[in-house]
Amino acid sequence: MATFDLVIFDLDGTVVDSLPDIAAALNRTLRGAGRDPLPLAEVRSYVGDGAAKLVQRALPDGFPADALERLIAEFRIQYAAGLCVETHPYPGIEAMLQGFAAAAPLAIFTNKPSDLARPLLQQLQLDRYFAHVIGDGDGYARKPAPDAGRWLLERHGGDARRALVVGDGVPDMRFAHALGARAAAVSWGYSARERLAAENPTWTVDRPSELVDIVLA
Repeated sequence: MATFDLVIFDLDGTVVDSLPDIAAALNRTLRGAGRDPLPLAEVRSYVGDGAAKLVQRALPDGFPADALERLIAEFRIQYAAGLCVETHPYPGIEAMLQGFAAAAPLAIFTNKPSDLARPLLQQLQLDRYFAHVIGDGDGYARKPAPDAGRWLLERHGGDARRALVVGDGVPDMRFAHALGARAAAVSWGYSARERLAAENPTWTVDRPSELVDIVLA
């Protein structure tokens, strides 16, 4: 028996480690514009609010808006061409998803463009575990806005108190709070543990197996 009627996962930094491929695509884009590449640790700090914000953060303040739009479009091309070169599920994630499959509906809600999120999950053969995959471009405001979560709740019980949000970033925790759901912050992703703790998650977990204990308690 599941404790929850719905479990909503973030994608990057939660289900998959996609940072190497994101950074590679971003740096190819920057090199093409005559700019220096960025170290992985710096790119890590820019991930979590979608492709446009990622590229914007990699450029200096006051960068021309028309040039920024071109680079955002180029980043998406570069990333789509190398979506799953080094990207992989975190250890223990697939076993956890298999354990959840018969217990509660699972969804992905990510600030990643949906036309990148869905093929990524398909290439990694993880799409079969999720009843819904919602990303940027699907008509909902990005996290932390709760709109997509409310749509999911309408289809799976309607009670936010029986929904769990699992993520590695500040937008995930704030999304959970805005939705009225409980939140599990994962420590293996791209945000520092203390930064997540400041957002008052219901739980902080260090291994996917701990999520099993929460969901199937």
